Amino acid sequence: MPRFVPDPEVLRLGEALAALRRRRGLSQAEAGARLDMTSQGWGLYESGRRPGLFRPDVQRRLTGALDATPEALALLVSGAQTPHVDPAATGLESRGRGFDGPPPVVVKHLKVRDDALSPWAEPGVILEYQPDLWPRGGQGCVIEMKDGDLRPRLFDRSEDDRLHVRGVGALDRAEVIDRQSVARISAVIARRES
Repeated sequence: MPRFVPDPEVLRLGEALAALRRRRGLSQAEAGARLDMTSQGWGLYESGRRPGLFRPDVQRRLTGALDATPEALALLVSGAQTPHVDPAATGLESRGRGFDGPPPVVVKHLKVRDDALSPWAEPGVILEYQPDLWPRGGQGCVIEMKDGDLRPRLFDRSEDDRLHVRGVGALDRAEVIDRQSVARISAVIARRES
């Protein structure tokens, strides 16, 4: 079986790409991770064994990961100039393959001031709630009204134009709230004694 021999021009282009990467101080794995690519995938471009290295969109993507330009790559191939790669330049950025974890959860607090939710939450209990997390049936919620009023309740159900909740004056008393007057509803995720 004949062995694959890359075109000499593709080899020069791959070598110039490798030179740009080394000047940036990156390994093949680090450069590839900026594009969600493996080090082997990046290495195939540098060795001239991956097709497409002459395509402008591929060159922009690869040189962008190195905070460089296709023009800098062309200058290296031609030998006309040795371009300076600015580490502070803004190029293509990627999160790479690392996992940053979930975004931080915003939690707000509200102290119960009356016995409207008794025995579920006595006066003095602090409700922790997560804004815009929709509550399940029977779960505590904090309803932020458009007038700025905060109403801790137990969520029952929702209809197109109304919320059905419990806890006004007594836990078994139902209340219907017009959704037009509600700014936000948030699920209670914890109750703490103060």
